[in-house]
Amino acid sequence: MYGFINTCLKSLVIEKFGEETWEKLRTQAEVQDTFMTYQVYDDDITVKLVTEACKMLNVSAEVVLKLFGEYFFNFCKLSGYDRMLRTLGGNLMEFIENLDALHSFLSLSYQEMNAPSFRAERREDGEMLLHYYSDRRGLYHIVPGIIEAVAKDFFNSEVNMTILNQSEEEERTGQKEHVVFLVTQRKNVQKSKAKERGGKGLDKLRDNEETEEALGKMKEKYSALPLCPVKRTHWEIVRSIVMIGHGNLSNSFIPSYPETLWIEAQAFCNAFPFHIVFDRALKVKQAGVNIQKFVPGLQTFDIQLDEYFSIVHPEVTFTIESIRKFINSQFVLKTRREMMPESWKNQPMLKLRGQMMWMESKGCMMYLCSPKLRSLQELEDRKMHIADIAQHDTTRDLILLNQQRLAEIELSNQLERKKEELRILSKNLEVEKKKTETLLYAMLPRHVANKLKEGKKVEAGEFEVCTILFSDVVTFTNICAACEPIQIVNMLNSMYSKFDRLTSVHDVYKVETIGDAYMVVGGVPIPTETHAECVANFSLGMRIAAREVTNPVTGDSIQIRVGIHTGPVLAGVVGEKMPRYCLFGDTVNTASRMESHGVPNKIHLSPTAYSALKNKDFEISERGEIEVKGKGKMTTYFLVQNLKATEDDIMGRAAGDPSQLHQENEETQDDSHDAMNPSRKSSKVDLLADEKDQKVELSNVDVFGSDAVNTKFCILL
Repeated sequence: MYGFINTCLKSLVIEKFGEETWEKLRTQAEVQDTFMTYQVYDDDITVKLVTEACKMLNVSAEVVLKLFGEYFFNFCKLSGYDRMLRTLGGNLMEFIENLDALHSFLSLSYQEMNAPSFRAERREDGEMLLHYYSDRRGLYHIVPGIIEAVAKDFFNSEVNMTILNQSEEEERTGQKEHVVFLVTQRKNVQKSKAKERGGKGLDKLRDNEETEEALGKMKEKYSALPLCPVKRTHWEIVRSIVMIGHGNLSNSFIPSYPETLWIEAQAFCNAFPFHIVFDRALKVKQAGVNIQKFVPGLQTFDIQLDEYFSIVHPEVTFTIESIRKFINSQFVLKTRREMMPESWKNQPMLKLRGQMMWMESKGCMMYLCSPKLRSLQELEDRKMHIADIAQHDTTRDLILLNQQRLAEIELSNQLERKKEELRILSKNLEVEKKKTETLLYAMLPRHVANKLKEGKKVEAGEFEVCTILFSDVVTFTNICAACEPIQIVNMLNSMYSKFDRLTSVHDVYKVETIGDAYMVVGGVPIPTETHAECVANFSLGMRIAAREVTNPVTGDSIQIRVGIHTGPVLAGVVGEKMPRYCLFGDTVNTASRMESHGVPNKIHLSPTAYSALKNKDFEISERGEIEVKGKGKMTTYFLVQNLKATEDDIMGRAAGDPSQLHQENEETQDDSHDAMNPSRKSSKVDLLADEKDQKVELSNVDVFGSDAVNTKFCILL
């Protein structure tokens, strides 16, 4: 009932005092902390929240809680509970007496529900005493708001409630709060009087018509009656015509009782298999046949009922006086485990739910009950069957209907679990898809890979001008001969990782790696006018990065040769099992020749590459005329530096960024340490597959010299 009081309080404050007041209340530090803490649904926090709100609004807690009670009743009506509430009783007292029964019913679905308890007493002066019991202290002012709203809406009456007494209820376990309200009710006749004034003439005419119609029907029935040999009075004949509860002459019901009870004890105990009759001393005088079956001790009469049962609801002491106070409540009794047979002590204890009925003439209480069961599983756990429950008992229908509901809930839960599994699988699929795309984009240009994913054919393209770079490691063959394979892999991994990062910095496309050979291109597959400058800056970065990679043989930095050439190429995707984006043409061969005829730690430029870079803020020195295999004599050049870019600019790091420098130094130290210690083989190889931009194909790592690389690319041409 109070689980969402903070939400209701928000709506209440906005409705009664305006949104600005609520915002002012919400932004207060103490109240904000209260709201954050209240998410645990602590009752003390609820009281604190109301207290803080009262301070802010400058009103008493009684006013706020009473307004909340009215709001709660309206909320229940809007939530679809108005029809259920209207059927609780024909007047306010009946409504209050049946609230506990409603809460008991709702507890079947909401097992953690801890509802308050209500008890009404009719005084001789016509006023009513309302007893309110609750585990929650300090919230009793909500009750007048609810009761007044119910009386006004359902029974067209006004109610005035005053507190007579407030104490801790000693009869109930746990010292619950007990508040007694004096309820004075008066009928609201304003509407009926106005209605009477508005249509007095019409109502009089309608009453006359109804009277004439009733008399006509009575006359017809009277004429149809057979002759009666016994002389009857005038009023006896009228009473025989007018049905009880129908017509205008009688609107009250008076039951008729037999002089003796026309049912034998055995038939009664069989018809009501779950019932117990006990006296003021709680001694059992009578019990149904099935309750004796499942609580064997009840076969011995005059035993103490409280020795075999404990009261679960309402929480009262097991005495006749306490039970009579809550006579209109639904009582739930539970068998005591210690009184059950030894073989039954491992199974769940039986719970009974029913009504207490006081028999004044006998001085005894009758507990007419049925097993409290919600499902077939609970029925089986207690070794019971549907046949053990009386045929007239609705518990049979409740069990079967609830079993159907549980089956539907289980089906719904299965669907939810499947939905969650599908969501997780979909999420994992997205992750795997991204990994696949990352791998695919590492092998092929993005736009080419996207076309292949869409099932489109990628046509070969001709690029009129681009710049190609080749590099290799000096004395790589000798290094391979002197080192362990893992040391070679670690060295290449460290070097290629740094080169791969530079491809993103300078926007060049990595074509492939073969052994120690590294090939990139600028202006392909996306043409750009600055292809030569991009490749030139990339080559300067390669030379800087190579200084940070350790030669596993000498312990010094490795040396690389770099060759660059500018010219036209053809490009396209070749292969199906492992497609590659390859470049074809004499430009590829010439760039390879520039690398093979280069000098260690120098960037060798062809004449066309020199022409593309001159007057572009680069320092270039002439090497002179050399004999190039397959090309004859060529005048070549060396790229020295970029005159306007610093080393940090070339490496793609912020100037003076210590974290980047520290990270690169750590990588260099780790690579050097791994190179000098071949025994450290554990995690370096595993990191190859997870490196973000890693494109080294370990399965194809071969040791090629310069001539072997040149031969390979010559075959492609």
